[in-house]
Amino acid sequence: MIKFVDPRGEVATPEQSYDLSRDVRLNDGEGITVALLANGFPDSELFTKKVGLALEKRLPKIQTLFWNKHNAGVAANDEMLDEIFPQCDVAVAAYGH
Repeated sequence: MIKFVDPRGEVATPEQSYDLSRDVRLNDGEGITVALLANGFPDSELFTKKVGLALEKRLPKIQTLFWNKHNAGVAANDEMLDEIFPQCDVAVAAYGH
């Protein structure tokens, strides 16, 4: 006899819904700037840039800007964040392994 087990487990906390502050899909991304932040792991820069290219292909009017922390063991510094926040509406932080 085969026994199937649901790997999802039980949720211990209630779900919290939220509304997105920006819809990046609206008007093919027009007026939206996305920060792409690589954390410094090997291939994180390549992966993050490819995410940017995929976004630009899907949403031709979106703009992407790129940053690299160069060290996965530390948080993004204040100087980097001070560059990102005023220029970008959305941030995507990514990593490699």
